[in-house]
Amino acid sequence: MFCIFCQNPDTEVIETRLSEDGKSVRRRRKCSKCDKRFTTYERAEELPILVIKRDGRRERFNKDKLRNGIIKACEKTKITIEEIEKIINTIEGEIKNKETTEIESKTIGKLVANHLKKLDKIAYIRFASVFRRFVDLDDFERELKKL
Repeated sequence: MFCIFCQNPDTEVIETRLSEDGKSVRRRRKCSKCDKRFTTYERAEELPILVIKRDGRRERFNKDKLRNGIIKACEKTKITIEEIEKIINTIEGEIKNKETTEIESKTIGKLVANHLKKLDKIAYIRFASVFRRFVDLDDFERELKKL
C-alpha cells in the first residue's frame, strides 16, 4: 500500500480491526519513510446480481423493486413491515448463495410466493395473480383450490 502522504510503497500495518458490520477490515498503517499514519479499509467486491426478465432482457437486482411488489401484495393484511423486510433479506441471501450471479425473475417470484403463502393467503393470491399473470376468474379459482 502506498503512503497517502509521500507515495512510499513501503508501509507497515500497525493495527487491524473488523468493522462493526463485519463486511470490511480497518487497517491503521504507518509509513516507513515519512513516519505518518493513515487508515485504509478493505472489503470484498460484490458482483452485481442480474435478473433475467421474461423477454430475455437482463437488469440489475433491485431490492426496492422487490420491496414495492411485496408491499403492494400485503396491503390491508396483518403482515408487518418487519416481516416484509425479513422476507426481502432472506430472498436476497438465497439469491447471493447461488453459484451464479444471474437469476430468472420467475425464480424470484417463486421465492416470494413461497414466503407469502406461509404468512398470509390473501397476500399470496394477490402476488400470484400478478406474478403468474392471471387473466380471468378461472385462474384465481384454480389457485384457490390449490390452497
